[in-house]
Amino acid sequence: MKISVYSEKSGNFAADSAMKPMIIIESKKKSLESLKAQYPDAMIIDVTSKAQDDFVQFSPFFPHRGIPVPFTDGVTATSVEGIWQGLKVFEDVGVDTSFFRKNDMKDLKRTTRKYGPMRGHSKGLYTDELLGYIEARKLIYLPCYKWVLENKLQKLVTAVRIISKNKPVVLLDYNTNANVDDPKKPLSHASLIKAYIEGNYPE
Repeated sequence: MKISVYSEKSGNFAADSAMKPMIIIESKKKSLESLKAQYPDAMIIDVTSKAQDDFVQFSPFFPHRGIPVPFTDGVTATSVEGIWQGLKVFEDVGVDTSFFRKNDMKDLKRTTRKYGPMRGHSKGLYTDELLGYIEARKLIYLPCYKWVLENKLQKLVTAVRIISKNKPVVLLDYNTNANVDDPKKPLSHASLIKAYIEGNYPE
């Protein structure tokens, strides 16, 4: 497994269950030099779609395949982001299941700029019921990402957990909002990794 992390000092990665994980969320937009200066003893791990190692698999855009689409028996999708975008319903454009099959991490956004006003997220494929933004975040995005953490990413989760018990871990994400109930900012998936490892994943 190819893993690239950034640290000024080496450390003992042996797990110690008595130690509390030390995980910090920072913006991918910050320079690596400034992050190293701010966190000289930390491992800095990129968990975005631009990561150059196996930690890219933490990205919601990553094509894990086989992810169950919520409220839709027997239907799976390639990525978490594909489910989130595919279930969007706009004023004149409905669900787009082609997003369930995208596997190159490109063109995975359906925006109001292109499609017009958004009405909500469909509660699965076979319904007219629409979910509001925060409700959809809780009933679609959170369970899909948790499913990936538990079924596709346990080795990487364990790696981050072990490292974080011995030294700080800085997870880089383009978004840093950890408040699920904040509709003004996109939710940070890095914050969900942190919450999962710390045992307080939002429901």
